[in-house]
Amino acid sequence: MRNVAVIGDGSIELNSDLYNVAFEVGRLIAERGHVLICGGLRGVMEAAAKGAKERGGLTVGILPGYEFNANPYIDVQIPTGMYQARNVLVVASSKVVVAVGGSYGTLSEIGHALKLGKRVIGYKTWKIEGIEYYEEKELFLNAVASAF
Repeated sequence: MRNVAVIGDGSIELNSDLYNVAFEVGRLIAERGHVLICGGLRGVMEAAAKGAKERGGLTVGILPGYEFNANPYIDVQIPTGMYQARNVLVVASSKVVVAVGGSYGTLSEIGHALKLGKRVIGYKTWKIEGIEYYEEKELFLNAVASAF
């Protein structure tokens, strides 16, 4: 069993391309018996956790504040009070990091993951050295499925 972090856009719309891809990533993680780690809130985090729960997976949300306010698909809530600094904990807690879309928070998580020597697989996210970057959904999902 491995911990796999899913990071990305926290403001995506339900049934958008990024939401659907994140949902599929969550399903893949759970089907292989791994633990999904994320920031615990909305968007990509919620989509991935929902996918994992649909397949009976365990989900952990490392939350920014002190409140227990995770999305409804998170099994274990870890309130940190660290806000953006929690990004380090999300990626440090995982063997593989999967990025779906995202903005500057995602960029910080990618940077920390690469600094820590983690494998980062990305879909329509930041194109920077060190990321296995994909724009084609099926190629991305195949890379994720073979990562663990």
